[in-house]
Amino acid sequence: MATRIRLQRFGKKNQPFYHIVIADGRAPRDGRFIEKIGTYNTMTHPSDIKIDFERALYWVECGASPSDTVRSILKREGVYLMKHLKGGVAKGAFTELEAERKFKAWQDEKEAKLNNLKKENAEKIRAENKKRLENELKVKEVIASKVAAKYAKINAEAAKAAAEAAEAEAEAETEAAAATEVVVEEVEATATTEEPAAEETPVNEEKSTGEVVAETNENSDQVAE
Repeated sequence: MATRIRLQRFGKKNQPFYHIVIADGRAPRDGRFIEKIGTYNTMTHPSDIKIDFERALYWVECGASPSDTVRSILKREGVYLMKHLKGGVAKGAFTELEAERKFKAWQDEKEAKLNNLKKENAEKIRAENKKRLENELKVKEVIASKVAAKYAKINAEAAKAAAEAAEAEAEAETEAAAATEVVVEEVEATATTEEPAAEETPVNEEKSTGEVVAETNENSDQVAE
């Protein structure tokens, strides 16, 4: 049986998460597996890898063939280095204690590099966040400036319109007052130039009946004489 060490995909769309499994080479990629020896999360930076070191070393020594990605993961975790060191011990190139010391030195160096990488990533993220916030503040300032200019223009136009309306109202009141004064003057002038007509006393008043009879008698006496 051709044994493979490969990734089995889990997670959501665009958010992959992998299990590192031992499986029959003839089985489907995401099908049945013999053993799960770790996980691999590509959504973090650097990628988060958790692996059962002893079981991974066991299967590598048994001749299990890893995929390219899993081979890189095993090298990163020192599985192939430990296999090489154990081979050197078996050949007598160095003692087991020396092999352990070399592996420990490699682990310390790897841990230091990983910490430096995490620190650089954290600083990079802080710098990016700071720059993003500065850009957002600049955009907000520009928007606030435009809004202030817009409202200043609106207020200026409103003040101008109010001033023009007040001026027009004042002019209208002045014209009305002037017209009223002219009418009053004309009325006063007409009143002083025109006098009321005096009632005429009748010249000839009708005589009473007694006076008419007396005049008639007088005229008759004059005729008799």
